[in-house]
Amino acid sequence: MERLLNKFRIRSSLARECLAECLGVYIMILFGCGSVAQVTTSENSNGHYLSINLGFALGTTFGVYVSRGVSGAHLNPAVSLSLCFLGRHPWTRLPFYVLFQILGAFMAAATVALQYYDAIQFYSGGHLTVSGPKATAGIFSTYPADYLSLWGGIMDQVVGTAALMVCILALGDSRNSPAPAGLQPVLVGAVVLVIGVSMGSNSGYALNPARDIGPRLFTYIAGWGDEVFKAGRGWWWVPLVATCAGALVGTLIYELLIEVHHPEKGLISESSAQGQATESRQAVELHPEKKDPKDGLDGTIM
Repeated sequence: MERLLNKFRIRSSLARECLAECLGVYIMILFGCGSVAQVTTSENSNGHYLSINLGFALGTTFGVYVSRGVSGAHLNPAVSLSLCFLGRHPWTRLPFYVLFQILGAFMAAATVALQYYDAIQFYSGGHLTVSGPKATAGIFSTYPADYLSLWGGIMDQVVGTAALMVCILALGDSRNSPAPAGLQPVLVGAVVLVIGVSMGSNSGYALNPARDIGPRLFTYIAGWGDEVFKAGRGWWWVPLVATCAGALVGTLIYELLIEVHHPEKGLISESSAQGQATESRQAVELHPEKKDPKDGLDGTIM
């Protein structure tokens, strides 16, 4: 079996990273949209809004675990874009990451639709609609609440994604209080959970262009039609543009308020060395070595 598997080994690091991003996003959306499908088609008898929050949070956690060691687990074009601006990810790889992130979300939506096909047909009466009491397009992509204005929706996505990016950068900042390596995916999932709990009612907290456009493209070709791009006064572009803007805003906030003020590494080492020397001197002063009795001193402190 090992010999057979070795024949499928990919040598290109870019290809491996893209496949990891694709699978990571697939896992994230499979659990996230799957939880929405269960809650929607059961009419809240098999779960509630918190179930959806948990589905996306845990989906994010396991998506990060799946891909983190290979690609860094961006799982989000807005995150990849921000890391490129910070110089932590090559610009040349950004289009490939984004493409495979969208592909992973598309395939996950297709999987959920296949798994819940009978439930969706029964719930909707065979009519695949985007709006109305039996709408099912919202299982896959986000749509604004009826009361939400366009600018309110943009602000909603900018704030939510900025908060996500600030927390992600903090969790990975080795000069701040970084999360233990094995717990980072869990805490990233916790960030998604708290954003969903606190910022989800306006438009479903997309936070991620791939998470929205991939499933939206699937619904477009799978029977929901072009209404998925017309609904919400042409809402579809907001989760694409506002999330990227929000991620850049969050990155700028963290850089300007936290990271840029970290002491230089050389200064940290020098300060640490001075601190250790001071502690050593204090220890000597408090606990001097005992002298030989013939010196006439007993070595104690008065």
